[in-house]
Amino acid sequence: MSRKTERIGGFWDALEKPIIALAPMADVTDAAFRRIIAKHGKPDVMFTQFVSCDGLESSGREALLCDLLYSEAERPIVAQFFGAKPENFKKCAERARRLRFDGFDINMGCPDRNIEKQGAGAALMKNPNLAKEIIRAAKEGAGNMPVSVKIRIGYNKNEIETWFPAILEEEIAAITVHGRTRKEMSKVSAHWDVIARAKELAKGTKTLIIGNGDVYGVEDALEKAEKYGVDGVMLGRGIFGNPWLFANLASAKGDRHAPHPPLSISDRLHAMVEHTQTFERVLGGVKNFSIMKKHYKAYVNGFPGALELRASLMEANSAGEVAEKIDDFLRKKDIL
Repeated sequence: MSRKTERIGGFWDALEKPIIALAPMADVTDAAFRRIIAKHGKPDVMFTQFVSCDGLESSGREALLCDLLYSEAERPIVAQFFGAKPENFKKCAERARRLRFDGFDINMGCPDRNIEKQGAGAALMKNPNLAKEIIRAAKEGAGNMPVSVKIRIGYNKNEIETWFPAILEEEIAAITVHGRTRKEMSKVSAHWDVIARAKELAKGTKTLIIGNGDVYGVEDALEKAEKYGVDGVMLGRGIFGNPWLFANLASAKGDRHAPHPPLSISDRLHAMVEHTQTFERVLGGVKNFSIMKKHYKAYVNGFPGALELRASLMEANSAGEVAEKIDDFLRKKDIL
């Protein structure tokens, strides 16, 4: 087997299909939360939050290295990057290889205006030649580590017949296709018929097609994979406050109606405390504690006293304070 063939698929080829992946989300799926997810219910593959290639190859790299932290429990783990300079993608791929990531992913779909001003993210859809150059540079730096890309179906309109084949030509391991254009953002339903067309266009290649957009859980992901013929599905919606989202993945692959594990209020709140403690231990020295507070809104809802407890948690500034507030709440409510 040639070196090129080994690199194209890498770990992706060993995964059972359909592949169910956790979407990378900035300041959400950080190293701390991924550890909690891996403990309570692991997807088939995880991604880091995206990291700036330009930032990582600048004097300010130390502030970004925390976004490349991971634990062995998270494998297979893919490092995701954004940028517009091929030379920096080559260097970042070399760095990711030294850090022993399982894969290297390029974000070509992020609609954030600040990122687009750099010519990165979704802006690369308007510059397919640069996008292809970036992929080649990443592959050069990655060695045998597989390279993948996350895209949208187009910028202002559906360009799956033109934009997508240009990326496909670069012979990469996987392409995650978000079923909306940059212009549509999340204002319309994901066009899964267009994602299915991407899979048709990839027929005869070794590139896996992962669908993304409007996926509400594991069962929904498996149903979409079957209906639209994709190799896998990426989902992120539903992970907030629910590290058990993938807990029934293995059983669901055999039985689409496998039951979710029962979750008590106590389970959710103790997981939240564990999440907070992990965040403080792993990222406390470099990340603002307020990042955790967006998670509290998801963990703490749908039960008597949730509103008051959430308000109280917004005032907390440490894992110790959060643990005390939760212990006090559970004791007063006589919840085991």
